[in-house]
Amino acid sequence: MAKAQAFETAVGLTTTKAPFIEEAVNKGQLYIHQPYELYSEENHEAWRCLFARMQDRWQKYANPHFLRGISNLCLDPDRVPRLEDVNKFLNPLTGFKAKPVSGYVPAFLFFDCLRNREFPTTITIRDSKTLDYLPEPDIFHDIAGHVPMHTDRAFADTLVRFGECAHTAAELVSQIPDEQEKVRRVASIIKAMARFFWFTIEFGLMKGSQPGELKVYGSGLLSSYGELEYCVESPDVQRYPIQLEWVINQGFEIDHYQPLLFIVDSFDHLFDLVGQLEQWMKDGKLNNVAPGEPGIGEADIRSFLEPVKG
Repeated sequence: MAKAQAFETAVGLTTTKAPFIEEAVNKGQLYIHQPYELYSEENHEAWRCLFARMQDRWQKYANPHFLRGISNLCLDPDRVPRLEDVNKFLNPLTGFKAKPVSGYVPAFLFFDCLRNREFPTTITIRDSKTLDYLPEPDIFHDIAGHVPMHTDRAFADTLVRFGECAHTAAELVSQIPDEQEKVRRVASIIKAMARFFWFTIEFGLMKGSQPGELKVYGSGLLSSYGELEYCVESPDVQRYPIQLEWVINQGFEIDHYQPLLFIVDSFDHLFDLVGQLEQWMKDGKLNNVAPGEPGIGEADIRSFLEPVKG
C-alpha cells in the first residue's frame, strides 16, 4: 500500500497517467473532488511554465474581459490552483463555479452544468515535457483558458443561455414518436451546438476597440502559446464576421491550428446569436446540418434522450 501511494505521489495528477482518475472512471464517478495533495512538483512546474510564458501574449492578444478575469481570480503563477480558491473569487462575480470532473462529460450534462452556472473542470495537468499540444483538456486549459471569461457577467449569462438551449433540444426531440428519427434529429442538433461552441467559446475572435483590431476570447486559443499569436497574425487563417448558417454547417478538426475563425462584435452579440440558435432549433433549421466533424457519440445522444424520459 505504501509503495502504491508513493508511486501515485510521484506520478501526481498528470493527464493520461493519474491512477486517481483511472479509479474514479472505473467506479463510474464523473463528479469528483480535487485531491490537491496528489499534485507532484513536476505538475506545479508544468503550471508555472505554462502560466509564465502566456503573460506577454495575453497582454497583446487577449480581450480586456479576459485580462480583468485573470486579475480577479488571483491565480498563483507558481502552483496549480485549488478549485475552492478559484471559486471564492469567481462565484461572487457571476455565480459560476468550477466543478471537478474525472473526464469527458456527455453533451447534455455539460450544457446542463452551464445552465446551473457550473463549469466541468479537468483536474489533471499536461506532462511538463509536452506543453505545446494536448488533445485532452487539462486544468490549465480550463482554469487559465475558460474560467477568466466566466468572471464577466455578459459572457457568463451567454453560457447559461447556451445551457438552456440543451433543454429546449431535449424537449423538442421528446415529442418525436419515431425512435430512429428521434436519434437522427438529436444527433444533428448536437452537432450544430458543438460547432457553435467550438467556433465561439473555444475558438472565437472579437472586434477590438480600434478599427480593424481583433482580440481573442476563445479559450482554446487563450490557453495555446503558439495558436494565440497565429490566430491573429497568420495570413493562412481565414477570419470572417460570424454567420450562424456558416458556423452550424462547418466541420472542424482538433489536431492542428484552426484555418477558419469567426468574429463577433461583442458578448451582447454572442448572447443574441445563442438566442437565434435556439429559435432556429425550434424552427427545425438544425435538423439537417451538413455532415462531417465532430462525430456524435452514443453517450451524447443518450444524454439528450434520457433526461426527458426521466
